[in-house]
Amino acid sequence: MPTTEVVLFAEEDGICPLLEWMDTLPPKAQDKCIVKIERLAEEGHELRRPEADFLRDKIYELRAALRGIQYRMLYFFHTSKAVISHGLIKTGNRVPSR
Repeated sequence: MPTTEVVLFAEEDGICPLLEWMDTLPPKAQDKCIVKIERLAEEGHELRRPEADFLRDKIYELRAALRGIQYRMLYFFHTSKAVISHGLIKTGNRVPSR
């Protein structure tokens, strides 16, 4: 299977929400997130739980965990590319709709 091109969403002013979020994470958490992004590039649409999951409205999540903290990176597919838009720390049972 060919690799999937992974791109990072950026605002019109060039700010990339995912990179800004990742800069706030501990180095080991950053490393885990990078591994998940690499797996997305390798597997594309075929990537499944526990590494990724479909949320709703064509939005998916990459899933990483470290020391009980659940890190999530939100992405969607546009043409043949995977676009990663934002990252968050999951609290509670669900990723918030917002």
